[in-house]
Amino acid sequence: MTMSPQVPDEDRPPPARIIPDPWTWKEISHLLADLPLTIVGFVYAVGMIGVGVALTVTVVGLPLLAVSLHGARLIGRVERGRARMMLGVRIDEPSPVVLSRRETGFFPWLWSSIKDPVGWRAVLYSFIRLPWGVVAFGVTLVSLIVLWPVLPYITRFLGNADRAMVRGLLSPSDELERRIAELEADRGVVVDTAAADLRRIERDLHDGAQARLVALAMGLGLAKERLTEDPEAAARMVDEAHGEVKIALQELRDLARGIHPAVLTDRGLDAALSAIASRCTVPVTVGVDLPARPAEAIEGIAYFTVSELLQNVSKHSRATRASVEVWRTGDRLMLQVTDDGRGGARMDGGTGMAGLAERLGAVDGLFVLDSPAGGPTTVTAELPWRDRDPAKRTGAEPLRRG
Repeated sequence: MTMSPQVPDEDRPPPARIIPDPWTWKEISHLLADLPLTIVGFVYAVGMIGVGVALTVTVVGLPLLAVSLHGARLIGRVERGRARMMLGVRIDEPSPVVLSRRETGFFPWLWSSIKDPVGWRAVLYSFIRLPWGVVAFGVTLVSLIVLWPVLPYITRFLGNADRAMVRGLLSPSDELERRIAELEADRGVVVDTAAADLRRIERDLHDGAQARLVALAMGLGLAKERLTEDPEAAARMVDEAHGEVKIALQELRDLARGIHPAVLTDRGLDAALSAIASRCTVPVTVGVDLPARPAEAIEGIAYFTVSELLQNVSKHSRATRASVEVWRTGDRLMLQVTDDGRGGARMDGGTGMAGLAERLGAVDGLFVLDSPAGGPTTVTAELPWRDRDPAKRTGAEPLRRG
């Protein structure tokens, strides 16, 4: 059986030999094809990109430029495929142009396409490749005719130059581009979540404590007017107002707990998760095994993730028991919430699972749902572990699972 040549480490072929090997013939084919393909790429870059830039002062200029850059991406994809097949360059595809869920529509797409670094590098590649393609084609053709003894060495040198250009202009920059695209998309999720939380707090204040306090002020005003005329009625109104004060204080406490519970700040995840577990409609066992407290932001995300999951257990699962486990593995904070309910939970099932996954993804976390029909349901979440700022520690040691 004939074995295909193996690519050594760092995408480099074996050293050239006087007798051409399979890599040499692949390089020759690649170099001879450089000229026609680079002419096509150069004409496209000059034509479409040039016209798009020249027409930017008109209505059609920017859309044409954006479409042209997407076309340049396709040229880059073809060149990467050719380099993989003929030169053995192991190279990943760059990430696509990504829009967040908040940034939808024509203009966000237009702006993201115009500032796309992958498309612009493909344009630069097409410009550089024309003179190089002419040189590589001519040298390779002459070598095939009159420089046969040194043909493998020449083609290996030219092939290595092609490899360097592909890696330098058409490859992702050490995954940085991919991460930037993901984080730009996640930024919209964070903004949307923060805005929704602010609207919820404003609504709760307006419809709850604020309305109750307004009614309380009016009641006390009426009691003041009747104090001399009907003391008994005024006393009853003051008693009612006292009850309203207690209810308003409880609503404010509940609202403050929803923003950031004091028990979490003072005592950490173990005590805070035990508190929300006690309010669940099914028995919940809580186990927290952490060597120290994570950063406040990570601790807060973990708390509210478990809180929302336990609310789902109470509302939807029909479970008889549930459990919460929290531990650290390497540089990750792990959460797992399990219940023995009916199962069948889905990311698009209206239980907020998709929102939780987006929030965790926005901080480089992971969210995995396993909920077969009939149960049980297990949700596993990962968050990046970040050490707590020593200047902000409360001095309370984290509780450990016994």
